Amino acid sequence: MTHFKYVIIGAGLSGLTSAYYLNKLGESNYLVLESRDRIGGRIFTKNGIDLGATWFQNHHEMVVNFLNELQLESFDQYSKGKSILLYDPNRPVHYFESDPNAQAAKRIKGNSVSLIRRLSQSSMDKIKLYTIVQEIIDKGDHLKIVTNKETFTASKVILTIPPKLVSQLQFTPDLNISTKKILASTPTWMEHSIKVGITYEKAFWRNKNFSGTLIGQSGAVTELYDHCDPTTGIISLMGFVSENLREQNVDQRKKIILDYIANQLGTEVYNYLNYEENDWSKDPNTSNSLLTKFSRTHNYGHPVMQESIFNDKLIFSGTETSQLNAGYMDGAIYSGIRSAAHWNKPYFSNANSK
Repeated sequence: MTHFKYVIIGAGLSGLTSAYYLNKLGESNYLVLESRDRIGGRIFTKNGIDLGATWFQNHHEMVVNFLNELQLESFDQYSKGKSILLYDPNRPVHYFESDPNAQAAKRIKGNSVSLIRRLSQSSMDKIKLYTIVQEIIDKGDHLKIVTNKETFTASKVILTIPPKLVSQLQFTPDLNISTKKILASTPTWMEHSIKVGITYEKAFWRNKNFSGTLIGQSGAVTELYDHCDPTTGIISLMGFVSENLREQNVDQRKKIILDYIANQLGTEVYNYLNYEENDWSKDPNTSNSLLTKFSRTHNYGHPVMQESIFNDKLIFSGTETSQLNAGYMDGAIYSGIRSAAHWNKPYFSNANSK
């Protein structure tokens, strides 16, 4: 068995943030375990479409500062022209225009995956994909991590997977009942979402003075937005699909979605280049058949998730654990920094005082 000072479980935004800060400490004795075939977690970009985390706001200071440090640029969400509000299909469509002076949501140039690529540059050789953690065992002076491939030992473990999935891991000794109950009842950000993205040769909606924004809680697409990216040159629409369509087969759902959007923006909708969708409830690394039964009332940032366990050898991380902007990229970054700082407080205190 190979021993590491730190093992980070999960190569999403929070896990990669912890790895990034360990590198800044000059720490190289760490390993990142990732069950997926890719890094990024719930930041997932496919053919230029952000099918996971997409937006941030100016008050998300962790994201803003991180982008500056990593020399990544952002841009305002496009909102010029008529937007569509359709809450009741039996009532007329309501058109509105966004206040040009209002603070716009922001996106990362080159898609959200640009943040993951830049963040992981210093740790790619320390990431093991297709590696599923099955059990974590307290051995006294270290932890033993059993996976589907190998077994590792670590002095410290940062566990970044969603709390509900953490509650289903095997621990020896087991977590106490109250902790497991809190973890199990914490909704996973994105677990209910179905996202869709459609690419085109031209932004036909802009030529018709539409912003691309469509809001309608009773329709096939509950939210739709212009998703063009000036960096990649990819022209697209992207939004959230009604959960009522989850049990439709792919072809049926696609037809319903395209018909719905075409009714509002025009038949040009059918002349697409690529059609992408992602149902996060079907992703076993995000959700499972049990997760959707829980209430969406959340325990984000619960005090239990701030506590270390196994005599300060393991801490919880991830956006759901954050006490700042939980459920957003900002919360994921905050939790990642907090985790790296947990055993390195003198360094972080000195860095913050400079």
